[in-house]
Amino acid sequence: METKRIRLRSDSIIQDKELQEAAALLRQGEVVAFPTETVYGLGANALDSEACAKIYAVKGRPSDNPLIVHVAALDEAQQLVRVWPPQAEVCARNFWPGPLTLVLPKRAHIPEIVSGGLDTVAVRMPSHPVALALIEAAGCPLAAPSANISGKPSPTNAEHVWRDLKGKIPLLIDAGSCTVGLESTVLDLTGELPTILRPGGITLEQLRAVLGKVELDRSADQGQPTVEPRSPGMKYRHYAPEGEIILFSGSTSEKAEKMTKYLRNKNNAVRTAVLCLEETVARLTGDTAGKADMIFTLGSRNNLDSAASRLFEGLRLCDEQNIDTILAEEIAEEGIGLAFMNRLKKAAGKKNFGPGSRYPNLTETKEENTWN
Repeated sequence: METKRIRLRSDSIIQDKELQEAAALLRQGEVVAFPTETVYGLGANALDSEACAKIYAVKGRPSDNPLIVHVAALDEAQQLVRVWPPQAEVCARNFWPGPLTLVLPKRAHIPEIVSGGLDTVAVRMPSHPVALALIEAAGCPLAAPSANISGKPSPTNAEHVWRDLKGKIPLLIDAGSCTVGLESTVLDLTGELPTILRPGGITLEQLRAVLGKVELDRSADQGQPTVEPRSPGMKYRHYAPEGEIILFSGSTSEKAEKMTKYLRNKNNAVRTAVLCLEETVARLTGDTAGKADMIFTLGSRNNLDSAASRLFEGLRLCDEQNIDTILAEEIAEEGIGLAFMNRLKKAAGKKNFGPGSRYPNLTETKEENTWN
């Protein structure tokens, strides 16, 4: 299959002939990759089972991993659910359009392939103008997971999508880089208390400010899979580059010290990258930093939103550079740091090493090039 790549600007989108071409493909049951403020999505008509099946086939996505349905207006979301509780209204008023997904009881016309066999549907209204214009032009809600091969780091620019899905989809809409760079927060409103199933661009603190008590699902807190997923990203390993990720915890100086020790003792045949904040990079001595095959600086701890938006870019660059081992630092799990660490722990498969490690039974093993 030949993949067409079109570039759209955010102004005067509705009148764009190529956007109308993308909308026509969606109405015909095809899939289209498009930008949102979080990551690029792979969209299909959410009410068309056969179209949504193409999403799973293209991505190699497990069929019990539910999809998020994207809408362009509040009434469109309400038409997809049986119940629209007051909490949903509060969330929509405060955070839509934006990176917040609500899990609610679904109506009967939502295909099972979209809900992963559950009695709920995950719905959000993206804030990216291209995404909103595409949904409006298509005239249907769009089911859309991230536009990448399942399990790999999510795509935050069109080039990432192009490398993963070129030749597998008919059309990619390129509108530059995503601003948030992490997937949306998924909030379950079907229980007694609102529960975050996946942290994301809307923080726990922001939700508690408008809803009061909000719980954090245990699997989301630990960054580990769950047997019965109620949300995308809960059951399977996600966001993983080809190389092994090793997490370093503690203060800035402690993390730098442990990374320095690792680099000084590493096997030179093992290509190693450092993925951390600029304050930590600054504490690596010159000769030690030179032993790293790649250093990717996420940004400053004074702007963690920006650092979080660069996480997937850094992980993907490690694959491009054929990195075997990635030394990555943990950050505080508050604000956007909760979502950042959720993704990093899932990508790492739980390995970490350093003061305050949550896995004290794991040990330093130089022979395996792991400092767990």
